Amino acid sequence: METSKKINLLHERQIAIVGGGPGGLALARLLQLEGANVKVYERDANQKARIQGAIVDLHYHSGLKVLEEAGLMDAFKIRYMQGADRFRVVDQRANILLDDFIQSGRYTFGDEHFRPEIDRGALRDILIDSLLPGTVIWDSQLITLNFSNDRWEMQFRNGTFASSDLVIGCEGYRSRIREYLTDIKSVYTGAAIIQGEIDDPKTACPEIDHMFNNGNLMAMGQEKMLTVQPRGDGGLTFYAAAMYPENWEKISGINFNNPEEVCGYLINFYNGWHPAFHQLFKACSHFTYRPLNYHPLKLRWQTRSNITILGDAAHLMPPNGEGVNLAMLDALDLSNCLTSGAYQNIEAALKAYEEMMFARAYPISEETVAGIKDFASPNEESIQKLIQIFSGNENV
Repeated sequence: METSKKINLLHERQIAIVGGGPGGLALARLLQLEGANVKVYERDANQKARIQGAIVDLHYHSGLKVLEEAGLMDAFKIRYMQGADRFRVVDQRANILLDDFIQSGRYTFGDEHFRPEIDRGALRDILIDSLLPGTVIWDSQLITLNFSNDRWEMQFRNGTFASSDLVIGCEGYRSRIREYLTDIKSVYTGAAIIQGEIDDPKTACPEIDHMFNNGNLMAMGQEKMLTVQPRGDGGLTFYAAAMYPENWEKISGINFNNPEEVCGYLINFYNGWHPAFHQLFKACSHFTYRPLNYHPLKLRWQTRSNITILGDAAHLMPPNGEGVNLAMLDALDLSNCLTSGAYQNIEAALKAYEEMMFARAYPISEETVAGIKDFASPNEESIQKLIQIFSGNENV
């Protein structure tokens, strides 16, 4: 009798999850464990259509907790990148300011301070492999959503259609589902990053490869920031952050489809930095400009009975190491609200979930937005503060 009660809200209902990132896939796994009928609609043509990006660290109280609840911790332990949670902080001349490499290995699973890293593609594969066959519908970019005869009718760019009783948007900061809940737009933080990808750093930029040593490298100086992270395939991703005017990509005069132009700009911008960083820029053949936006901190909407969102679709914020973890924790809370039997109807369950989600995301987003200049254009004071935090001496 108890089992029947737990899944009562979703009994004979079809659930559409739009977006196959960690949040959407974790939600699908958790709901399927409770017997729910779920489909995930993902815009990628297939599972290997593109590189998913740099590594991501999962946290004890969020991402790792969700994997444990989903029964996927053993799979994670096989695929995570041992030692990639190490980090090194250097100045613009490559002088080491903080070296976590010498202390690596002091934490492990079960310790709340342990934040193991995994390639985003590997994490996605773990989640996809845990789903029932046919759960993910590829090449399904949503273009229209209409509510008719008590169901959501979805049309995709490839010309196909689908319908569902409950729609959950997990498709990131460009979410189409969010438009059906609120018309509030994201706000520019004043900062942006220029992202670069290098497939063979051992050959293309050996000094940098040695410097970050398959861990995380953060370089700060002259009110500039540069971070380097490994990819699971042996490549690396770097992020050059700075404060830029809004729409700078259009007014800068730089053609971001021309790697030589972007490289020239970065070498000039990081003038006086160690030559290894200039070598890093020269080794990159593809750059992407990413303005850092966030949702207004007071963003709320009227709960509806058949549609909601999670992750960046719901609470976009600048990068802070929490994005994937928050999305996965949203998925756990939403699954629990829908299947616990504690709510009389789906609308009440969605309302409870949204209240928890907003309460959790608000202070994190507020702190991140407030510190955006320290992140993108750190002065000596903010550099020392960051080092203290990383070294575990935040109150020094």
